[in-house]
Amino acid sequence: MAPKDTALPLAMVSLMLHFSWNWIGLAILDNDQGTQFLSHLRREMEKNTVCFAFVSMIPVNMHVYMSRAEVYYTQIMTSSTNIVIIYGDTNSTLALSFRMWESLDIKKIWVTTSQWDVTTSKRDLTLDTYYGTLAFAQHHSEISGFKKFLQTLNPLKYSDEYLARLGWMNFNCEVSASKCETLKNCSSNASLQWLMTETFDMAFSDEGYDIYNAVYTVAHAAHEMLLQQVDDGEEHYGNCLKLHSILRKTHFTNPIGEKVNMNQRENLQAEYDIFQIWNFPNGFGFKVKIGEYSPYFPVGQQLNIYEDVIEWSTGNRQMPPSVCSADCGPGFRKFLKEGIAACCFDCIPCPENEVSNESNVDKCVRCPEDQYANREQDQCIHKAVIFLNYEDPLGLALALMALWFSAFTVLILGVFVKHHDTPIVKANNRNLSYILLFSLMFCFLCPLLFIGQPNSATCVLQQITFGFVFTVAVSTVLAKTVTVLLAFIVTAPGRLRYFLVSGAPKYIIAICIIIQIILCTIWLGVSPPSIDTDAHSVHGQIIIVCNKGSVTAFYCVLGYHGSLALGSFIVAFLARNLPGTFNEAKLLTFSMMLFCSVWVTFLPVYHSTKGKAMVVVEVFSILASSAGLLGCIFIPKCYIILFKPERNSLEKIRKKTSS
Repeated sequence: MAPKDTALPLAMVSLMLHFSWNWIGLAILDNDQGTQFLSHLRREMEKNTVCFAFVSMIPVNMHVYMSRAEVYYTQIMTSSTNIVIIYGDTNSTLALSFRMWESLDIKKIWVTTSQWDVTTSKRDLTLDTYYGTLAFAQHHSEISGFKKFLQTLNPLKYSDEYLARLGWMNFNCEVSASKCETLKNCSSNASLQWLMTETFDMAFSDEGYDIYNAVYTVAHAAHEMLLQQVDDGEEHYGNCLKLHSILRKTHFTNPIGEKVNMNQRENLQAEYDIFQIWNFPNGFGFKVKIGEYSPYFPVGQQLNIYEDVIEWSTGNRQMPPSVCSADCGPGFRKFLKEGIAACCFDCIPCPENEVSNESNVDKCVRCPEDQYANREQDQCIHKAVIFLNYEDPLGLALALMALWFSAFTVLILGVFVKHHDTPIVKANNRNLSYILLFSLMFCFLCPLLFIGQPNSATCVLQQITFGFVFTVAVSTVLAKTVTVLLAFIVTAPGRLRYFLVSGAPKYIIAICIIIQIILCTIWLGVSPPSIDTDAHSVHGQIIIVCNKGSVTAFYCVLGYHGSLALGSFIVAFLARNLPGTFNEAKLLTFSMMLFCSVWVTFLPVYHSTKGKAMVVVEVFSILASSAGLLGCIFIPKCYIILFKPERNSLEKIRKKTSS
C-alpha cells in the first residue's frame, strides 16, 4: 500500500542543501533495503557535493551487533558531523542503537522517517538550541473527523496497545510495564480537547494512512466483484484469486481526495511533509510541520521550508552547521587533498592577479589584461593607464628642459648671426655652424614627441625625427672636423687644396643624410614603430609606450650615429695638437667624447628599465648628448664674443697663431 520511497534520498539531500549541510553521518541496516537506500542516497549526494562523515552498516544479527556496538557508539561520538540519517526498520538492531544514542543525550540532529516514533522518550528535555529530530512523513491530507475524534477521545474506551504507542496519550494515562503495553489508570474525564492548534501532528501516521487506504481498496475490490456478479457457487479459494486479480488493478480517489493506484508500474512517487520533533519535559513531545517536498514541482522548487515556523519553535532561524571544512571566503579557493572527501579541503589564497568573489570556488578567475586583483583578491580593478605626460613631474621637467635648451640654442644662433663678420665666427666655418645650431635646436625639440599619450603618428615621428636630426648634427660635426684638419695640413695648391676651397666637406652632410634616409625607409617598410601596451611591468598599471618595431633597424640607426660620432672623434683627435688660439679640433674632440659616452651608457640603462622609464632614459640621452655638443662647441666662442671682445680680432688671432 505504501508509495515508493525512491524520492526520499533526493528529498533528504534537498534539505541538506537548504541548510548548507555537506558533512553527513548515516546509520542503516545491513540488508538489501539499507544497501539500496545507501546507493540512491550516495548518488544524489555526489551530484551535489555532499559527503559522508561515516556510514554505519548495523548488522541484522543481534550477536554480531552486540560485538560491534561499542565501535558504532565511538564512531558517532567522535564524528564532527552534526547531522545523522537513520533509516531502517524500527524493530531491529538499528532501533536498539538509536534508543541507546538518544538515552546518552548525543547532541545530533537525527534525520529519519515518520515510522521512527521518537516522541515517546521519557527523558526530561527542554526546548533549547538542540534541534532534536527532523522526520520525513509521506504527505496525505487530513481525514475528515479524525482530529475531532482524537480531541474527544476517552482512553478508558480504547485502552489497547496501538494507543499506548502514541506518546501524547501518556498525558492522561500510564503505560503498563508488561511486554504488551496497554494504557491504565486513565482519568475518567480524560480527553485531548486542549490540543487545538493545527500545527501539531494530529493526523494519521504513515502506517495508519496505509491501513486507511487498504480498507478502502478492499471495499472497492469487493464492490467490483459484486458488480461483475461473481457466481457464489465458486469455492472460497477461487474467490480469493479473483479478489487478488481485481485488487492489482484497483485505482480510485479516496474520500480525502488523494489517488490510490494498486498497479505497481503506475504507483506514484511519494510526496513528503517534513516535521520537527518538539521535546518537552517528562518526555512529552509533538511534531511540528516545518516544510514539504514534492518531486512533481520544477527543479529548485521541490522543497519548501517554513522558516517562520522554525524560528517560532526554536527562537533561532539558523540551524546548526554541519560541514567538514569551513567555507573558503572570497579571495580564496578550495585545495582538495588526494584521497580525502570532496567536502574536506584547505583554503589557499588565489594566485597572483586572480580573484574569487564567491565562497568555496574550485578555481580562481584570472583578471583581464586591463584589470588587476585588489589586495583582498575578491574583485578585479581597472588598471590605470600610464604614459609619460606633461602632468607627470618628470615629464614636465624634461619638457621644460627641452624648451629651455632649444631657446638657448636660438639665442646662440642669434649671437652668431649678429657677429657673423667677426674673425672667430668666420674662422670656425660660419655656414656649418649655422647648420649645426639649427639641427641642435630640432634635437632639443625632438623629446617633445616622446612626451604625451602615444599614437601611431607620434610613434613613427619619434624615431624618424630622432634619426634624421641627429644625423644632420653629427655629420655636420664630422664636416667641421674634416674642414679643420684640411685647413692645417693643406699648405700648397693641389687636389686637397681644391677640395677644401670648393666647400666639398659640405657634401659629407648630404651623403650622411641620404644613407640615414635609406635606413629609415627600410625600417618603415619592414617593421615600423607602433603603439604597445605593457600591462605587466608595474602592478595595477597599463603603460602605453611606442614599440620600436624592428629592434634591428633601431640599433642600425643608433649604430650609424655612433659610427659618425666615432669618425668625427678620430679625425678631431688627430687634429687636436694643431697650432692656433681658436683651434676647434680640441673642442670637437671633447664634444664627440661626451656624445659617445652618453650613448654608450644609454644601451645598458635602456635595457634594464621598463615602461615609461625607458622613454625617460631615451629623452634624457637625447638632451644630454645635444647639450654636450652645444656646450663644448659653442659656449667657448660665445664667451669670447660677448665677454672678451678684445680677443675677437684678426691681429690677436694671427699674433697667437704665429707665436
